[in-house]
Amino acid sequence: MITYLEKIGSAILYFNNEILWGYIGLFLILSSIFYLTFRSKFMVIRDFPKIFRYFLTSSRTPKENRFGTSSLKVFFASLGGCIGIGNLATVAMAIKLGGPGALFWVCLVSFLGAIVKYAEIFLGLKFRVRNAFRGYDGGPMYFLQKAFPKLSFLPVLSCIFLCVYGVDIYMFSVVKTSFVHNFSLPTTPVVLTLLGLVLASVLGGVERVGGVSTVLLPIFLVLYTALSLWVFVEYRDVFPGLLKTIFISAFTGHGAVGGFVGSTFILTLSKGLSSAAYASDIGVGFASVLQSEVASDDIQKQASLSIFVVFLNTFIVCLCSMLLILVTNVWQLPIMDGGLLIQKALTTSFKNMSYFMPFFLFLVGYPSLISSLLVGVKAARFIHKKWGPRLYYLYAILSFVVFSYFSSYYALIFLVLAGGLLNVINMTAILKLRRSIDFTL
Repeated sequence: MITYLEKIGSAILYFNNEILWGYIGLFLILSSIFYLTFRSKFMVIRDFPKIFRYFLTSSRTPKENRFGTSSLKVFFASLGGCIGIGNLATVAMAIKLGGPGALFWVCLVSFLGAIVKYAEIFLGLKFRVRNAFRGYDGGPMYFLQKAFPKLSFLPVLSCIFLCVYGVDIYMFSVVKTSFVHNFSLPTTPVVLTLLGLVLASVLGGVERVGGVSTVLLPIFLVLYTALSLWVFVEYRDVFPGLLKTIFISAFTGHGAVGGFVGSTFILTLSKGLSSAAYASDIGVGFASVLQSEVASDDIQKQASLSIFVVFLNTFIVCLCSMLLILVTNVWQLPIMDGGLLIQKALTTSFKNMSYFMPFFLFLVGYPSLISSLLVGVKAARFIHKKWGPRLYYLYAILSFVVFSYFSSYYALIFLVLAGGLLNVINMTAILKLRRSIDFTL
C-alpha cells in the first residue's frame, strides 16, 4: 500500500515539476515576460527609481473616510507571502540540482519577471470589489471572471487551489520542529502556541497581518543580510573564481563534482527559471489577493510596488541564500534539503546556530504562514460567504495539528500541485487580459 502511494506521489511530483513548471508554466511565464517587458517599454528598469520613491512614501496613505488598508501594511503582507522558509529551500536546491549557473537565471528571471507580477496585481486591483469589512476583495478569482466569462467554474477552482496552497504545513512543521528539537520542548504545547499565534493574526484580517509583517520582516531582512555579509567577508577570497564559475555554468551547465550530481545547460536553465517563478510568487495569485486590500485608488502605483517586493526578495533573500551555499561549498554535500543547506552554510561561521535558528525561522516563517492563510480565508469566503471561512479554519487547524505529528509528504504533494495549477490558470488569464493592463506611472 505504501509503495503504491509512493508511486502515485512520485508521478504527481513529476507532473508538477516537469510538466506544469518545466514546460507549460515556464512557457507561459517566459512568453509573458517577453511580451509585457516590450509592451511596457522595459518599465521594471526604466521606472525603478520612481518605484523606490513610491515605497518610501507608502506609509503616508491617507485613511480618512476610506476603505482598505495602508499601502505599507499591504506591501509587507505581500512580502510576507513571498518570503518564506520554502523560498530559501527552493533557491538552495536550484543550486544543488542546477549548479552555480542557476543563480544567474534566478536573478535575471526574477527581476524581469517582476513585470508579470505587476500585471497580476494590476488586474486584481482593477477588478476588485468592496466587501462588508470596510475593505476590498480582489485577486485571480475576480479577473478570471473577466478573462473567461463563460467558464464560471474557473474562479471557484482557482479558490480551491488557493485554499489548499494557503495552509502551508511545510512552513508550520519546520518552525515547530526547530523549537522542539533545539530546545527539547514537548511537541503539543509548541504546536498549540504556534497555531494560536497564527489564528490570532489572521482573525484580525489584513490590517493585523500587515502590521505583524511590517515589524518582523524588516528585522529578518536586516539580520539575514548581516549574517550573510559576515560569511561573505570570511570567504572573500573565493568570490573572483566563483563569479567566473557562475557565469560559465549559466550557459554550459556544470559537471559532476564531489557529491554534486552534475547538470546540463537545460537543467541549469530550468531550475533557475522555475525557482525564480516560485521564489517570487509569479503567477500563483497570492500577492494579487493581498494587494487588492489597499486603500489607495492609484492602482498603477500600488501594483508597481510589487516590483520592489520582487527586488527585495531576489537581491537580498534569494541572492544571499544562493551565495551562502556556494561560497561555503556546502552545495556539494550529500544533503537534499535546501533549508539544511542554508543552516549548514551559516554554521561554518556561527557555531551556536542551533540556539538561534528557531527564532530566525520564526521571523521568516510566521509572516509567511499568516499571509498565506489569510489568502486562503478570502478564497474560501468567495466560494461561500458564511460557511466558507468557518469550514476553512477547521480544515487549517486539523491540517496543522495532524501533520505536526505525522509525515506531511503526501499533503505537500497536493500543495505544490495546487501551486503549479494556479500558475497555469492565472498566467493564461493575464495573457488573455493583456490589453487591459496600464503601464503608465
